[in-house]
Order: sequence, then structure tokens, then C-alpha cells
Amino acid sequence: MEITEKVSTQNNIHFHMIPTKKFKTVNIVVKCKAPLNRKTITKRALLPYVLQKGTTNYPSEKQLMIKLDELYGAILSVDGVKKGNHHIISFRLEVANETYINNETTVIDEALQLLHDVVFDPYVNENAFPKKIVEREKITLKNKINSIYDDKLAYANMRLVDEMCKDELYRIHSYGYEEDLNDMDESELYMYYKQMLDEDQIDIYILGYFQVENMKQKVTNLFKRNEIRLNEEGAEKSNINITNPKEIIETQAVQQAKLHIGYRTNCTYQDDDYFALHVFNGLFGNFPSSKLFKNVREKHSLAYYASSRIESHKGLLIVFSGIEGKDYKKAKEIIELQMKAMQDGDFTNEEIEETKELIISEIRETLDSPQGIIELSYQQVIAQKEVPPHQFIKNIESVTKEAIVNVAKKVELDTIYLLTNEGNERTDG
Repeated sequence: MEITEKVSTQNNIHFHMIPTKKFKTVNIVVKCKAPLNRKTITKRALLPYVLQKGTTNYPSEKQLMIKLDELYGAILSVDGVKKGNHHIISFRLEVANETYINNETTVIDEALQLLHDVVFDPYVNENAFPKKIVEREKITLKNKINSIYDDKLAYANMRLVDEMCKDELYRIHSYGYEEDLNDMDESELYMYYKQMLDEDQIDIYILGYFQVENMKQKVTNLFKRNEIRLNEEGAEKSNINITNPKEIIETQAVQQAKLHIGYRTNCTYQDDDYFALHVFNGLFGNFPSSKLFKNVREKHSLAYYASSRIESHKGLLIVFSGIEGKDYKKAKEIIELQMKAMQDGDFTNEEIEETKELIISEIRETLDSPQGIIELSYQQVIAQKEVPPHQFIKNIESVTKEAIVNVAKKVELDTIYLLTNEGNERTDG
């Protein structure tokens, strides 16, 4: 599917128009990007919860929900995620396209106004968010933070990154820190919200069937910022010198041990060999046909699951596996052997072609959803590198075996993290 994207900058905001007849809805997404910062991350994590609770025109959550229902069941969501050394808050509104509704001409205008108000005109009292809402949402966020400790896969991943990126921005938790919530009040949160509007890079996406110039006029008339001070921190170079890989063993009352291994890829979305890294990861651990799945899980029955993923904007490769604590040494050894096999070029051309097909199929699947298209486009904004989907697919298709081996040889083991049961921590370790 060919994606046409028209980008323009006005009023200190980047507008992305993506006209397509493929969907019956119009998707409007506002993305606010800032460098990760330990001092402000908990406020940023809390804002998505608070900003969904009301605007000046619709001061309560109930009134906001009624308005969404009136807009033919429009769907609003707000969330925050970490990408590389940045934190991104996304405001999404999916609304029925009035083109397909008889006698409706204002649905899109009303939807644009509503999302504008959620972002730029929230309900406030005397330069503060409503105290009751902030206190309630602090509890919601606190529960979310604590839930990570119950989800042992998420916990092991968090601890691996804590140890691996100890002195880097990427160690900062995207959901914030419980200790920061206790002292935070509604005025402080509002002050940070104003700072976010002044300093974040803001990109607005409109995707659906519409007349581009007409839509551009609507959104640029509505979404405006005065002078801004773009926060440009966070441009840390990812070249870390690894002298000795770290090995961290932690014990808890867990039934299944978690063995997570972190590697430096020395390659990010911005690099020319990123596409070879993508194919490498597919062969190594991203699919059921990969080396990790076939050897660690199926052949040696050492893992309940074994897979890998890359962090495109940070240059990390993370292996996840669930094992018996007693099998730690053996499982670690076999995972390391799979990495060596990749670096030695121990894979066939048939496996390469099959992996490419799986990756391309994933991309095409992503292009089947409006949010998927927007996320693929926004990847390019974060990386500051333009690679439209059709070009991305071509680049994957043209990856050679030699390129995969070269990129594999750049991958360096950084940190091994094992979360295991009291009785198993030293077995074979």
C-alpha cells in the first residue's frame, strides 16, 4: 500500500496529512516528544491520566464521554511511552468520517475541537488541575507502577535495563517513580504541563479520507503555539565501551526463572545497516522459525519461551527467556551459541528469504491499521530519517547474507540478568 504523507510546519507545530480511502474513520493524533528526564518523568507519566478527565467545555469525565458518544462513539485515548532517549505522549481520537454519514457536516470539526481542548484547554482551577482528580490518578499510576513487580517478565526486563543502562538516560522508567508521587501536587503538575506545551516537539497526524488543503486549513487555524523553547537534551551517543559483561542474579519467590540478556547492537534506525539488523533479529529470535525458539525451546527444551527484540532508537537487543533456575548455565550457553552461529553465518539463504517474508508481512499488517501507519511514520520523526513504508520493504528485500553477518559481528554482550528462586540461584551458575 502506497502511503502519501504531506508534512508542513506552521505555528511551531509539524502537521502530517495522510489522505487515504482505505478506512471509514478519521484518525487524529497529537504527539508530544521530550528528552527523558528523571526529574520530570513522573509528571509526564501522570499527565495522560489527568488530561482525559475533562476540558474547559466538558469539565467532567462523564460530560467528555457523552460528547464522544454524540460523535458517533468516537474513541479517545492518551498514553506515554519511551522511544530511545525520548518520552512521547500521544493523544489519539478516532472518529467516524462524516463523508459516510447522511446529513452530517460538522463531525470532523467537532472532533478536531475536542482533541484540541483535551491537549490545550484542559479543565483547571486557578492555575492547577482539580485536586480530587490528581489525587485519584496518582493512586491509579501508583498501582500501575506496583503492578510491574507482580509481572515478572516486565520486572526482569526493567531490572535488566536498570543495570545495563545505569549511567544513561534510557534507564529512566517511562511510567515514573512512586516516591515522586507522594510530594507532587496539582499546581506543580499544571506548571509542568505548561512547560511541556512550551518545550515539547509537537507533531499532529490526520489520517483518513479528506481533501488535503481543506483539512490543512482547519487544523492550522485551530492548533497553534506561540514562541517555543524546544528542549533538545537527550542526544547522548550510544557507543558504550564494554570491558566485561555484567552478570546479575536476583532471587525472589518465583516459580519460573527469567533469564534476560542485553546486547549492544551498535546500530539504530538512523544507520544504513539497520535493515540488516532487522533481518538478523528475525533469524536470531523474533519468530517461531528463529534460532532461539528452535534450539533453546524446542530442541533442548530449556525454556518455556525464548525470543528477542531490538530497541530501534537506542541500539539494544534484548533476549527474553523463561527457564528452570537449575538450567541457567546450560540455557545461557545455548543462547550464546545461537549468537555465535549468527556471527559465523550459520544460516541458509532459504531461512533469510523466509524471514524477510515474515518481516514484510508484519509491516503490511501494520499498514492495515490507521494507528499502525501513523506509528510507522512517527518512527521517522524520532530517527530524523525518512524511510517511507514502500522503501522500508525494498530495503528489507535487498539485505544480503554478508550484511547480516557484518551486523551480527557488531553485536556485543553487555548484561546477563537472572531472576530466580531462592533454591536455584547458585545452581550451575
